[in-house]
Amino acid sequence: MGQDVRSPRGPRCIALVGPFQSGKTTLLEAILARTGAIPRAGSVDAGTSVGDASSEARHHKMSVALTAATTSFMGDTYTFLDCPGSVEFSHDMRAALPAVDAAVVVCEADEKKLPQLQIILRELEDLNIPRFLFLNKIDRANERVRETLSMLQPASRIPLVLRQIPIWNGELIEGFVDLALERAFVYREHKASEIVELAGGDLDREKEARFSMLEKLADHDDALMEQLLEDIQPPRDAVFDDLARELREGQICPVLLGSALRENGVLRLMKALRHESPGVAETAARLGVPSTKDALGYVFKTMHLQHGGKLSLTRLFAGHLDDGATLQSSSGQSGRVSGIFAPGAAQEGKRTSAEAGDTVALGKFDAVKTGDTISSGKTPPAALVQVGPLPPVLSMSIAATDRKDDVKLGQALLRLNEEDPSLTMVQNAQTHDTVLWGQGEMHLRVAQERLRERYGVSVKSHPPVIGYQETIRKPITQRGRHKKQSGGHGQFGDVMLDIKPLPRGEGFRFEETVVGGAVPRNYIPAVEEGVVDGLTRGPLGFPVTDVAVTLTDGSYHSVDSSDLAFRTAARVGISEGLPQCQPVLLEPIHTVEIVCPTEATAKINAILSARRGQILGFDTRDGWSGWDCVRALMPEAEIGELIVELRSATAGAGSFTRQFDHMAEVTGRAADQIIAAHRDAA
Repeated sequence: MGQDVRSPRGPRCIALVGPFQSGKTTLLEAILARTGAIPRAGSVDAGTSVGDASSEARHHKMSVALTAATTSFMGDTYTFLDCPGSVEFSHDMRAALPAVDAAVVVCEADEKKLPQLQIILRELEDLNIPRFLFLNKIDRANERVRETLSMLQPASRIPLVLRQIPIWNGELIEGFVDLALERAFVYREHKASEIVELAGGDLDREKEARFSMLEKLADHDDALMEQLLEDIQPPRDAVFDDLARELREGQICPVLLGSALRENGVLRLMKALRHESPGVAETAARLGVPSTKDALGYVFKTMHLQHGGKLSLTRLFAGHLDDGATLQSSSGQSGRVSGIFAPGAAQEGKRTSAEAGDTVALGKFDAVKTGDTISSGKTPPAALVQVGPLPPVLSMSIAATDRKDDVKLGQALLRLNEEDPSLTMVQNAQTHDTVLWGQGEMHLRVAQERLRERYGVSVKSHPPVIGYQETIRKPITQRGRHKKQSGGHGQFGDVMLDIKPLPRGEGFRFEETVVGGAVPRNYIPAVEEGVVDGLTRGPLGFPVTDVAVTLTDGSYHSVDSSDLAFRTAARVGISEGLPQCQPVLLEPIHTVEIVCPTEATAKINAILSARRGQILGFDTRDGWSGWDCVRALMPEAEIGELIVELRSATAGAGSFTRQFDHMAEVTGRAADQIIAAHRDAA
């Protein structure tokens, strides 16, 4: 406890995270206004905020991408990363968290948002990132803060420790008591709080709450425990040292109060960040940054500006970086930096260099991508972290409205994927459709808006084609014959094919038992190609699988036979034979694993049953208190918009993964409807 852990620690990088609509962007505005970076706080509703500056964010009045802004406070530089709260845009947060020194978790007294809070806290816990909880919208509180803390505690694996308690005036909160500082403050809207004297019941509440805070700190400090047992008041500096040390070691999560909209509690938060959050040296140690004189950093966000080109938001952990330097990336690429900029709209400006601790935007560094570690050394650095996107949960097929924009669309999609790796594109080899995969309905909607607004590509979309197939139930023997004479050499091919079903999942098998040269051996590969051609579209209109075809006999003409003739004959034989084999429709079945809060499990089971799901069972989610994991088999056709219902039933917190399991027969009216719809669409 002898070390002064409250000394300035160089440029800091702080993440603002929290559940959807908890007030993170409003808090960023309040911080920038109170620290003088902007003349006054903007408004999310009015579309005047520094964060959420994109047209998509302002249209939807929600964060759809990370925003960075830099400011100064008491001589120190701080870069704040305002991360989207919606789970659909969470990749920005997950990619940015390794870069930060600490996080401010913005939340409110809303039990419905508890699962979302737990997801965010789990990310921070897994990465060992020190975190404060900022209990926002305290001016609207209608419960005692201890009751709120008891409600929030299950979301955190470590104790939530009250640093402040509110001062009540009837049913309204008019200020707070700082339990470490032992001072009381009265809020003043858009101004610094005013110190007041504590007396009577407020003084008694302060003493009780302070003792409770000290008890939690003493769990990790034997000297403090002895002082409490002997009724000795610990020195104030020792209390601050304990708060800072236990925060950094991940033993406590301090809880601060405030109202971002009224700018209440903002300066107290900034002072806590200044005195207690770690600096770049501790963060570099946490990430295992090697001792080096070279510049070494981590790229946590890629942006493509309409007129400024590519920007790579980067946190520098070691060394000195000059504009124009050549850098190596952990992905094996190298490139030259063309411009170093301060991040964010609040203080954007070009710089000549950057030092360890700085968060900067590197201009036109095309060789690097989000997640790369970069170095000015001679060899590519080892990657400090690996942050892969979450599995996608919703897809749609897209195409340019105007065919002449096809190439433009492809380039735009590549840029979108660079900016947001959780948005991926897959080319359907069967239908040649471009399928866009994302994290939810809003995620895909915003992607389409970006294509239109930023890249000038209007797209049309439709649900992806389901991977239906067909198979057969009955074996037959079928002749395929192709004969054509039109002057000169004709075409002649004749084959006898045994067509029979295979067990489910066997695919396709071709064999030949020709004897006596009835079909010359050099034509047999062409026969197999013709069989494959015939299986690409069966009598029901879908690819045919689980079929064995054996070439048993045939005939040829010494002049008119050719590869093409035998390929055509085989295709004719398959096309004429399959309708006689009792064709049956197959649909893909996936294993679906859903994670959801326990109170929503019954709703999830009902959703699965309504979507023809076969529930295999459910269990508690390993390591997650208050969560379940439900497993089921479900037709691919029913998974399409499952995530929309799932998020609705779980206040945005539930999600799922899926994996193909098997193909299953579809018969009766359901099959007739699928076949008819497929024919209408063809």
